[in-house]
Amino acid sequence: MTTPAAGRTAGEKEVLHAGLDRQRDAVLWKIQGLDDEQLRRPMTPTGTTLLGLVKHLASVEYGWLVETFGGEVEPLWFDPYENEDMRIAPGETTDRIVAFYGRARAAADRTITALPLDALGRPSWRDDSVSLRWTLVHMIEETARHAGHLDILRELTDGATGDHRPATD
Repeated sequence: MTTPAAGRTAGEKEVLHAGLDRQRDAVLWKIQGLDDEQLRRPMTPTGTTLLGLVKHLASVEYGWLVETFGGEVEPLWFDPYENEDMRIAPGETTDRIVAFYGRARAAADRTITALPLDALGRPSWRDDSVSLRWTLVHMIEETARHAGHLDILRELTDGATGDHRPATD
């Protein structure tokens, strides 16, 4: 991860990557310190859970930042096109989902590192190409949107609020 201070003065690609990392870190911070029941508890009428949002974000990182640019995605044990990436099945553990998010993040980081911002990729579910630049902005938006959902769900769970630990730099 790029440090926050370095991200403020770096080039465009590094700034975008640091922005994505900041949101990714917020996602993980929102689930820290909660037990399995709290992470799996449906918190909305549609059944949204803290852990389900993490699983979804892992799936989205693999789709947009890996598959779209020709990278190899690990075999998925669920169907993201049926919204199974938002649901936690009985046999799925917190450790499994957090590790899945870590692997998706690492695979996405390899794409970001290897390609220039103007590199084009084509998502299998769309009829047009996208640049890495557009995809990074899209992923920052997607991750920040769900980090906000996680923030609300966390507050409803135990009252904790905020998006990050206090800065140390």
